[in-house]
Amino acid sequence: MQTISGLHHVTAISGPAQQNLDFYAGILGMRLVKKSVNQDDPGTYHLFYADAAGHPGTDLTFFPWSHMAPSRAGHGLATEVQLTVPTGSLAYWGERLTRYGVKLGAIETRFGDRVLPVVDPHGLQVALVESADPTTRGFEPWSHSPVPVEYQVRGLHGARTWQHDKAPTAWFLSNVFGFTELGTEGGWTRYVIGDGGPGRVLDIRETPEERRGAWGTGSIHHLAWRVTDEAHELLVRTLVEEVGLRPTPVIDRFWFKSVYFKEPGGVLFELATDGPGFAVDEDANHLGETLVLPPWLEGQRTAIERAVPTLTYPPQV
Repeated sequence: MQTISGLHHVTAISGPAQQNLDFYAGILGMRLVKKSVNQDDPGTYHLFYADAAGHPGTDLTFFPWSHMAPSRAGHGLATEVQLTVPTGSLAYWGERLTRYGVKLGAIETRFGDRVLPVVDPHGLQVALVESADPTTRGFEPWSHSPVPVEYQVRGLHGARTWQHDKAPTAWFLSNVFGFTELGTEGGWTRYVIGDGGPGRVLDIRETPEERRGAWGTGSIHHLAWRVTDEAHELLVRTLVEEVGLRPTPVIDRFWFKSVYFKEPGGVLFELATDGPGFAVDEDANHLGETLVLPPWLEGQRTAIERAVPTLTYPPQV
């Protein structure tokens, strides 16, 4: 049984929006495919970074809530987002990130993959994972990226979470989402969809001694998982509800439709449809260049434009 196909996007909380843009579009070279606002807090940007086409599974997004305190590490949170980079590219990335003063860890091996741990300007734990990228999610290189095509970020690789008790989450992942357990290494247990690989990886660490974590700048807000369309989404939503969890109704985010719920360990999950996609309201050649609002927020455009800071794009780094 497989009810989801992998990660759709990961959303995190950042500090000031321009610093976030400078890092992800400027230093990491990802394309800003949508400049919009948090639909539940329209005075805050929602920035979407992905490959050139904004394929589902390549998308890392941010709420720049710079007024928040730094996040508190603990169980019930996703603690790291992993991005796929091409095999053999970590030397390039180590040199590039060092040149910009980015905090790096030492290259390590996880479940056979070479990994470079990185900390973004606001404390988010990011891991660059080398892979030949045998994935069906699609990837289109961004010709205007400051990073050469042969080194560009390919999309989401996976994520890590801390859990007070691993067992309920493991049961949910296996019996509702269709993950299988790959193995345990260094205190982490890896779960994969299908054969694993980019976009199909979730690592769990059991941390009963830790307090519950708290959202803040530098934390992951939620993990979104791919479903094909709304019919598929409703099917998976029913499965989630049948095991005693409390999914929201389907919420129209305009570029995809969403259902939210907390998995048994407390991490916020989302089901997100593959379509209609980011080009539904913008020319694909000009994604992310202007502030785009879903139709129901257009009446608030003047107030929203006053509330959000002006951004320089492309960033000058």
